[in-house]
Amino acid sequence: MPEVIFPGPEGRLQGRYQPAGKPRPPVAIVLHPHPQAGGTMNNAITLALYQMFVKRGFATLRFNFRGVGRSEGSFDNGVGELSDAASALDWLQALNPESSGTWVAGYSFGAWIGMQLLMRRPEVKGFISIAPPANLYDFGFLAPCPSSGIIVQGTSDEVVTEPAVQKLVDKLKTQRHITIDYEKIEGANHFYTNEMDELMGTVEGYLDRRLLSGK
Repeated sequence: MPEVIFPGPEGRLQGRYQPAGKPRPPVAIVLHPHPQAGGTMNNAITLALYQMFVKRGFATLRFNFRGVGRSEGSFDNGVGELSDAASALDWLQALNPESSGTWVAGYSFGAWIGMQLLMRRPEVKGFISIAPPANLYDFGFLAPCPSSGIIVQGTSDEVVTEPAVQKLVDKLKTQRHITIDYEKIEGANHFYTNEMDELMGTVEGYLDRRLLSGK
């Protein structure tokens, strides 16, 4: 997984990019948790999501938000980080101009940024959101949510409260033309300390079903 440096809104951004090795691959971008809580592109869940897409033949990018690792700039409370994600997706799509589909995956803070990115990018085919912080940030921008995806939440998460995520899911499920899968991981904390295999089994199963259906 070669390191890449690409232009962002506030200077260079550092990432890891794996080309697909086949024509017209689907592309995927993976967004990491909160920079001020130690989140980086090397976070275990971020890395596992990245590897999941790589194994399935996606051209896949994960990167550090501004001010993290070798990425230039400083933390911007989500506003600048959304611009970073949009720039990263631009870069990824420019390398794969005939992509057969775009996916966005994010964990915690990265899930919040990823779901905002959906609203900007109608070409996004599907999303994976792990522990979207519905109790900490406003998700009212999902009006309507433009694409189908899966939301996964631990029932013992001490950072993101499960009832807040359930409320978000209930709201999204009233919308037509999209399907939201919601999976709870029993007993899992915010870091899926003992449930990593169950977490990845859940999202891999979902992605495989979507790829098989071609939708």
